[in-house]
Amino acid sequence: MRISAAVAIIALSACSGANNASTAKNTTTTTTTAVTAAPSPAPAGRVVKIGIDLPLSGGDASVGISTEQGALLAIAQMQKSVPRGYTLQGEALDDSVQGVHNPEQGVSNVRSFISDSAVLAVVGPYNSNVARAEIPVTNAAGMAQIGPSVVADNLTIGPDAQQLRRANPSLNTFFRVCTTDSRQGSALAQFARSLGFKHAYIIDDNETYGLDLADRFEKDFTADGGTVLARDHLAKNTQDFKSLLLKVLAAKPDIVFFGGVTSTGGGLIRKQMFSVGLGKTAYMGGDGLADLATVAAAQADGSYYTLAAPDATRLPSAQAFVKAYRAKYNSDIGPYSANAYAAAQVAADAIIRAIGKSGAVPSRAAVVARVASTKLDTPIGPISFDKYGDVTNPVLSLYGFKNGQPYFIRQIQLKL
Repeated sequence: MRISAAVAIIALSACSGANNASTAKNTTTTTTTAVTAAPSPAPAGRVVKIGIDLPLSGGDASVGISTEQGALLAIAQMQKSVPRGYTLQGEALDDSVQGVHNPEQGVSNVRSFISDSAVLAVVGPYNSNVARAEIPVTNAAGMAQIGPSVVADNLTIGPDAQQLRRANPSLNTFFRVCTTDSRQGSALAQFARSLGFKHAYIIDDNETYGLDLADRFEKDFTADGGTVLARDHLAKNTQDFKSLLLKVLAAKPDIVFFGGVTSTGGGLIRKQMFSVGLGKTAYMGGDGLADLATVAAAQADGSYYTLAAPDATRLPSAQAFVKAYRAKYNSDIGPYSANAYAAAQVAADAIIRAIGKSGAVPSRAAVVARVASTKLDTPIGPISFDKYGDVTNPVLSLYGFKNGQPYFIRQIQLKL
């Protein structure tokens, strides 16, 4: 499914800036942001593209669209560095099907990008199970893929990650600007124990992200003296959780931990907890619950989550980005808007460096090499990658909900 109104912004002079870019609209066509900029010997009319694959409709739209907007803003602002004669475009495709992120649709989207020789890199996806399906495809094509929010550990390290790169085992094409599930799960377990919670009931959505997150929380929570009373896996597309929640009620936990995202049950579980007498029981999860209030509203209060990124609104390095985002989209940034900006900035920077002084259209292999060697200042801080494609400056942020709104608790600088 293609999404958003086509926008072509071709600079009329070398002094064109970020304000030339039109705001992406959530309609039914492809988002295209085209920009030209500074002088270079390249012939006119050359187009290079950055594909963007995110969930842009349904239950994930609130986080997907704000992530897309962060990426498009970066592409617009990078115009000042693009060699003259080149047009830089961002093309966004929706990986949601029937309102939920879908791995098969994600694969279809990246195949569409691969079939277009002008697409030199991809930003996305948002969800780890979609990434798991896409990485073998982008690896086989030698296409750089930069995730703003995909956190499953085994996408980059270990036997599972090696299997994802089976077409080109010696070539790493997947990178991410966020930290991992294990780090989130560990931080959440420590935080839960610091709040005095002793008895947890764990539920997961049986997807890549949710399973990894819940596994790590369970391991570290029990290692720190907590007790896991029980754990359940959700059946896909479940809407009524009353029988499960009555089982949770009988177990008498002081915290319910959810491994998954709002759209795969995290929102409805929290909302329905109130109908069975669990409204005052704490609720906790990872960044998949960042948009919890879109479903649970004020019933999100008493819930906690992590973000696998810094809080951009508090970073001096991100203030220009936050201001530009608000001016362009007339809204506050989303959970991963700044990360998406950084991911698109990395992709654009790699393309620009690959064009270099020769002015020749770069190969995808050249762009992959430039992404791997990235050393770039971004709104979320300096970005570089280790040999696995993981960011070398991992950060977590902790949040809670009050009056139906998230509030910042603290930031954690992680050690490698």
